[in-house]
Formats: sequence, structure tokens, C-alpha cells
Amino acid sequence: MNPRKINIVDNDKLRIVWDDDHKSLITLKYLRDECPCAGCKGETVLLKTYRPPTPPVITPGMYKIKNIETVGDYAIQITWQDGHNTGIYSWDYLKELEKGQNENENQKYDPLL
Repeated sequence: MNPRKINIVDNDKLRIVWDDDHKSLITLKYLRDECPCAGCKGETVLLKTYRPPTPPVITPGMYKIKNIETVGDYAIQITWQDGHNTGIYSWDYLKELEKGQNENENQKYDPLL
């Protein structure tokens, strides 16, 4: 499943219209809080796990999108107004975010780390 259209609505939500006409709405706050990059969620390299500290404060522009670019034919990369741009959101991950947001839960990264 691929998106046909991606845009920002009401200045605080990302809307994705999928090729099956399903529409996903994900708040920008939830999208940023669940950024999948190693700096936000951590990573494991050579059996060593890095878990980043929780950001102590909300920075200006943290929840505002500056730019969205496609990555290949499988994802988007978001540049936030505070300069953060290392998260790559795959189509599958965006679907998981929609589901997780509706269930009001954080994404589970422990199995990966």
C-alpha cells in the first residue's frame, strides 16, 4: 500500500490518502514523539545498546514540519522546524503509528534493542 497524497491539515496533523482511499490522520506531536531514528528511540550495534535520554524540554518548532521528502518508494523523511531530520518513516511504520495513536500507546522498541 502506497500513499497517493500527503499533506498537513489544521497545522497539527499529517493526513495521508492511501491508494485504497483510506485516510490516515496522525498528530504532528505523536509523529515527532515516535520518531524512529536512533537518536530518539535508540539502537543496538555489535551487541551494545544505546538508549537516548528523554528530551528535557520542548524546543521551538519541535512539533512543526518544515519539509517532507520521499525516500525511495517506501518512506518519507521529515525535517522539523527545530532542525531534526534523521527519522525515516516507512509506509508500514506510518500505518502502525495511526493504529498506535488511536490506541494511545507508544511504539514498542524493546524487542529491537
